[in-house]
Amino acid sequence: MRDDEQEWSEAAIAALPAWTLVQAYHVIARRFSAAFADAGLGPTQFGVLATLAAAPGLGQGELARRNLVSPQNIGELIASLEARGLVERPANPGRGRRRSVHLTETGRHTLRQITPAIRKINTPESLGLSATDAAELNRLLHLVRANA
Repeated sequence: MRDDEQEWSEAAIAALPAWTLVQAYHVIARRFSAAFADAGLGPTQFGVLATLAAAPGLGQGELARRNLVSPQNIGELIASLEARGLVERPANPGRGRRRSVHLTETGRHTLRQITPAIRKINTPESLGLSATDAAELNRLLHLVRANA
């Protein structure tokens, strides 16, 4: 057996924090997908709606940054949400002015519909953690995100 094959033991793989994060992501992503299915949303669409609920009137650039989406993709995403009546933008804010994005009543209703499922997914019990461990996990994940 070659040296590079020996280093890939089960213990070595389990000790890779970024790989463990990817694996945990898949578990949680399935839960989120199920929660969003009834509303016809994807995780990024939910992120945009939730961000707008917390900070109404953001422009596309700020929405892209806060949701880790490219500027090109956020335009398409907002257009799809607008076509569904979940968000709205002023038709023409004037030359050189940013187009702010706002939730519609339908968008707020959609968020209210999925909020119980989102809260349930995020409970320490659902994650298999104590409240202290869940808070620590959240703190650590925010550090990882901030340094990405």
